[in-house]
Amino acid sequence: MSRLSKVCSLDDLLVERESWRAAGEIVVLANGAFDMLHVGHARYLEAARRLGDRLVVAVNSDASVRAAKGPGRPIVPEGERLELLEHLWMVDRLVLFSSATVAPILGRLRPDVHAKGTDYSEDTVPERDVVAAYGGRTAICGDPKDHSTTDVIGVILERFGRR
Repeated sequence: MSRLSKVCSLDDLLVERESWRAAGEIVVLANGAFDMLHVGHARYLEAARRLGDRLVVAVNSDASVRAAKGPGRPIVPEGERLELLEHLWMVDRLVLFSSATVAPILGRLRPDVHAKGTDYSEDTVPERDVVAAYGGRTAICGDPKDHSTTDVIGVILERFGRR
């Protein structure tokens, strides 16, 4: 693990996952960029935690956020995003990933539940087949998608103009 007690490598997480499995604990994986942490993120992660005993959060690397959202993103660098998430009570472990989707993490970690936000339905989650293949469950949780970093950025630009 790194200097942040909740941030770990996937290899370290796999070892810990086995001890959780042996103890009969339900492991939930949530994922996202978590750029400019806001209330929608907190509500999503709290709802994900209620689905099990342990919450692992996979966080997109800076490169994967840039690839998905464009050259101006992320606003907050990956190290700082991880550090902010570390301070949330509902998060047990954090792992950084660089792939286009979280499928490689899901395939290796095999969490009992893959929690996605309400901007998805169970049919539109890109990794649903990966989760189903190992016998896991995909769950949609959190509040309605009324908050997003893109919306926050839009409000800031509208109120303060481009400089």
